[in-house]
Amino acid sequence: MNADAIRIERPSTNSKLFAQTRWDAVPVAAGLFHLAYFLGLYFLYPYAPLWVMLILGFIYSLMINANVNGVSHNFIHNPFFRSQLLNRIFGVIESVACCFSQTYYDVVHMQHHKGNADRPDENGETIDWISIYKHGHDGEAENPWGYVFLSFFRDNPGAIKRELAKRGKVELRWGNIELAVFITVLITMAVIVPTKPIHFINWRFMLFFLPFFYLGHC
Repeated sequence: MNADAIRIERPSTNSKLFAQTRWDAVPVAAGLFHLAYFLGLYFLYPYAPLWVMLILGFIYSLMINANVNGVSHNFIHNPFFRSQLLNRIFGVIESVACCFSQTYYDVVHMQHHKGNADRPDENGETIDWISIYKHGHDGEAENPWGYVFLSFFRDNPGAIKRELAKRGKVELRWGNIELAVFITVLITMAVIVPTKPIHFINWRFMLFFLPFFYLGHC
């Protein structure tokens, strides 16, 4: 086979900011908008009618799904910035917007590519942690509805952390920073009601938010 037939042309740019292409400004803007939208839900909730918030919450679910499979996914394979610091900062932004660690997601996604939806071995284990065959029977794929709605609860943070630790202390530290930041944001939202005057224990917002958060990760 001619080597030229399998040569891959990668985009290049002379931008001092972006590493791949200036068009990466679009997904970066989308990630920033997603974060602003998430924070907007929090500040708007005490004042907007419930029917409005339900519509906005459903849109947020769709945004999580689009971000995870679009912006966040592409960012794993093609970090947007030349600056490592900017890539780290954007990873934190993505972590808060989607309420997960971008670095931990990187580990899960790379594990997916290693196994590529492989079937369980003799011990019932798959290389791909999110393989649709992992919880199937007799070598068949799992029911799609079960796969979609139960996969959220099947993540193994310990296994992800152990795999991340193999990349070194720096990667593990940043993954934990991302976790700490988005958990801190969620705790703050759960504790403080953004009204004048400020009230505490924002249980109504969390009761509203968590189902849409879950739906977005299905």
